[in-house]
Amino acid sequence: MDQSLGGSLSADKNHGWRVTFAGMGINLALGILYTWSVISKNVPPEWQWTETDKSLPYMFACLVFSLMMVPAGRMQDKISPRIVATIGGVLIGLGFFIASRTTSPMGYILGFGILAGAGIGFGYASATPPAVKWFGPRKTGLIAGIVVSGFGLASVYTAPLSKWLIATYEISNAIFILGVAFLIVVVILAQLLKTPPAGYVAAGAVPAPSANAAVKKENFTAVEMLRTPQFYLIWFLYACGAGAGLMIISKLAAIASLQAKIEKGAVLVAIMAVGNGAGRIIAGTLSDKIGRKAALFLCFVVQAISIILLSRAREGTMLVSLPVLSVLSALIGANYGANLALFPSLTKDFYGLKNFGVNYGLVFTAWGVGGFMLSFLAGKMYDIHKTFAIAYYGACVLLVLAAITVFALKPPHHKA
Repeated sequence: MDQSLGGSLSADKNHGWRVTFAGMGINLALGILYTWSVISKNVPPEWQWTETDKSLPYMFACLVFSLMMVPAGRMQDKISPRIVATIGGVLIGLGFFIASRTTSPMGYILGFGILAGAGIGFGYASATPPAVKWFGPRKTGLIAGIVVSGFGLASVYTAPLSKWLIATYEISNAIFILGVAFLIVVVILAQLLKTPPAGYVAAGAVPAPSANAAVKKENFTAVEMLRTPQFYLIWFLYACGAGAGLMIISKLAAIASLQAKIEKGAVLVAIMAVGNGAGRIIAGTLSDKIGRKAALFLCFVVQAISIILLSRAREGTMLVSLPVLSVLSALIGANYGANLALFPSLTKDFYGLKNFGVNYGLVFTAWGVGGFMLSFLAGKMYDIHKTFAIAYYGACVLLVLAAITVFALKPPHHKA
């Protein structure tokens, strides 16, 4: 298609901003995942859950979420992001209903971990791809950052909302109310998702070359992507960056009360959420200007320093004050959130838009594995040693290794 015709289509029929903010709204609902640190902290003593038990539903939710991104990404590429996101909303409602009817770890693993985790995966997989397809490459980081910022910002309202609902209606009824509310929100916003029409060329995009042109391959299938070494480097980097952040997010309320001896966990979760959401937009925009690699390196280094400082925040130290913990929470949230903007942008840069849904779904499995492993490590180490120190230092080693590995990352080069 001629570039000018692409620009005309863009001007007359561009639904990009509508789709972008609908995707952001869906993620604002799906971000209820991050309130688990508040929910788990309020598990009644009579349920007799260990700290490891309290980690399991969240761990399974992260893992299932990431695994479902692959089939959900494929489905939204082939069928419709609207249909896939609607399925996600229904699964979340069903999962929360089941969790609200039980008091056992297994019941919460099934409801919150597996069903709601799958629903979050279906919804999340459908939000970013249709949005970035409406815009040219110079806005990839910005648009991805805006869409995924909703997921990070969600805890600003869901953390205090969950705390209030639990205090007012007790935990089981609170879970039920949240499930019904977010089912409705996700299903309604899903109807606004739309991909560009066939032949659409975004402003600033390069039109497709002729069939005989010998140019660098722009669009990789999932199989072709898996044959490139770059995929495995990206996967490793994502697992390190996301896993370290998710470990802190899952235990922040417990860290505040058990390590720092302050009962401000919900406040810190909300502050971390602001950093999480803002970090996605800032990192996405910054990476459009300085490059993905430079942005990733910066985020990994700052995250390692922030977690080391958090590990030193103990009763009787300067780091234990609420203002200092708030700054550290915001920094950790921002650097974690940056991953959620940088890696979809990097996937699109390296492997193209045509199969972006399924390709990013495969990359995103790193988020689930990293979150599962490091969240489990944090809970297990605390049960054994009554400290999160080993988990802190393990995460920092991975972040430093990831920062070094960034320099080995280069775009794939084989030809179409």
